[in-house]
Amino acid sequence: MRATTDGVLDVLHPVLVLGRGARCLAAHGRAWWARTPSERRGPTLFAVAACGVLLWLLPYGPVLAVLGALATTAWYGRQGPAGPGTFRAGPTTGERARLQTVYEALVPYFALDGDPHPEPLYAYDGRWERAFEEFAFRDGRICELLLRYPASFRDGELAERLRVEQLLAAKTGRGREFRFCWDEECNLLEMTALEPLPTGIHAQPFVTAPGETVLGFTDGCEITRTVPVCFLDEDAPRDVPPVMWRTGPRSTEAHLLAVGTPGSGTSSLLRSLALQALGRGEVLFVDGDGGGEFAAFAARRGVLGVETTLPGALSALEWAARETERRLLETSRYRQRGEPVPQETSRPLWVLVDRPAALTYLARTQGRTDPQELLRIPLRHGRAAGVTVAVAEQFDGTEELGDAVLTYTRARVVLGAVSPEQVGGVLGEAPQTGPAPDVPPGRGFARLGHGPVLRLQVPATPDPQDETAREAARSAVQELLPEPVRAPADEEHRQVLFR
Repeated sequence: MRATTDGVLDVLHPVLVLGRGARCLAAHGRAWWARTPSERRGPTLFAVAACGVLLWLLPYGPVLAVLGALATTAWYGRQGPAGPGTFRAGPTTGERARLQTVYEALVPYFALDGDPHPEPLYAYDGRWERAFEEFAFRDGRICELLLRYPASFRDGELAERLRVEQLLAAKTGRGREFRFCWDEECNLLEMTALEPLPTGIHAQPFVTAPGETVLGFTDGCEITRTVPVCFLDEDAPRDVPPVMWRTGPRSTEAHLLAVGTPGSGTSSLLRSLALQALGRGEVLFVDGDGGGEFAAFAARRGVLGVETTLPGALSALEWAARETERRLLETSRYRQRGEPVPQETSRPLWVLVDRPAALTYLARTQGRTDPQELLRIPLRHGRAAGVTVAVAEQFDGTEELGDAVLTYTRARVVLGAVSPEQVGGVLGEAPQTGPAPDVPPGRGFARLGHGPVLRLQVPATPDPQDETAREAARSAVQELLPEPVRAPADEEHRQVLFR
């Protein structure tokens, strides 16, 4: 019986496709008729009738018209109505009620008092068919929505847009992240419910080119490139789009600033950057908090120092400034002679500073040099000298950040549960994605230069000595750490390096 049914369906498949396409076109026509003002319906019908007469008079015009109608109908009916993520034109009764509820909630935001139009786009007695161009449901909830808003709405003001985005996120279902795309030219707003970013990616060697560093991972809306990564609870790797940060002499965003809330994962981001940098260069840590977040890197190959005190931080940053100047002079001399730059000069040097605001406060109370002023030379000339600076700070310490840090850090990251206004204050542009309801560690946004604001999930890179972290993630970090320095000569060299 099932084989007979399948055979009949195969035979009638073209008819089913045409029928589905006809229903879709009819629904689109009804929706267009409902949202078209009455004064424009007559001229539009006259133009359609005139085109029909011209087709009738042309040679083979009726045949071409019928073929075009069949092709259009088949195109709209090529996909089944139950496919996920596809726009459906015929909502059920419950879905119509949801759409009408969203429409009525938008009326106070989009309706214009004293609107002289006989059929305004948004009115208290209006219907959702007037404003909603496309929509889609998944599991009974709105997952995609394309709506038209009046030209009088102040879509250029961030506060007005955020009010509408928060309303739509609340009315279409809490507990999800949404992407909002405003087309100010056509007065269209597209809302899409996003899948949550993966949180099971641990620290590991990533497939990158020289000068590339993985900040974290995002969705495929803006990034088309993928890299294979392993997950904590999975055996086979998966391809995930990364947020790739390019450093070096040809980079336009040579330095990084990461801002977050307590426990959001800014220190984990620095550890992730250090593990990737140690494969090709050297790393210098300055821990302004003094909490021992980077103690596992001490006395290891490629780690020039882990400074947690103010005198040690000042010595280390003074050496970094002198090293930057030395590299600039050496590079200039060798290039003028047409000779290759030695490896000791071209080898990348990373300066990772965590919580510099705490060091600035201590230096001010003791009357000593501000450590952030010592970062000015590496920040200004580090791109040409192969020196990369990454600074991590919390929101309560951003007022202490100096002009040099804010000016030269063109790669920005924001982590934690923060408002869109806070994200826009750091990145220079508010994200198109609404705030996540439950923010795991390492979740936030990233922006490289003047590029788009991307969702970001930093790889799980906990302190190997943190007993509260997952054992698998701690073991992954421990395996990536360089071997310890055992030779006494190397230890003495490390101790006198910053004298």
